[in-house]
Amino acid sequence: MPPADPLGQITVLYHFTDRRNLPLIREHGGLYPLAQMVAMGIAVPAPGGNEWSHDADAMKGMDNYVHLCFRPNHPMEFRARKEGRIKEPIYLEINPEVLHWNDVKFTPDVANKSGVRPHTMEEARGLIDFEVLYDRPKWSEEIRKRLQQAEKYEILVPGHIPLNLIRNLPHG
Repeated sequence: MPPADPLGQITVLYHFTDRRNLPLIREHGGLYPLAQMVAMGIAVPAPGGNEWSHDADAMKGMDNYVHLCFRPNHPMEFRARKEGRIKEPIYLEINPEVLHWNDVKFTPDVANKSGVRPHTMEEARGLIDFEVLYDRPKWSEEIRKRLQQAEKYEILVPGHIPLNLIRNLPHG
């Protein structure tokens, strides 16, 4: 019998934003890639990215994707908070069914970082460190480093993620 699909271990993905963006997410029926929001004329009240990161995303085509992560901890959210763009962070919980959509990509580091290339989800099966993300191995310096890297992973979803796939969208 073939081994189970390792993607089946993923029970939730995350998208960080600021609570000030929640009314806009509700109004427009979900999450959209930056390029699509620009085309729709949507001005985000509290963007997670700065001008440099938006330019880098556009240069690499990463602005055509909604960026998700594997844990409610991502270095870009930390930077956005530190720089004051995000004041009330929230990690929206996204149904992992998006992993099976056409043209979804995986990056083993921050997607717009120089030298990082997107991979298909088929390739991702062999690249994702499932052990450090889901098996809770015995803590060591090596495990800490692996976890820090895994927290930079991104899932890139082309197009719209509808509200019904966001599990914890608060009403306030």
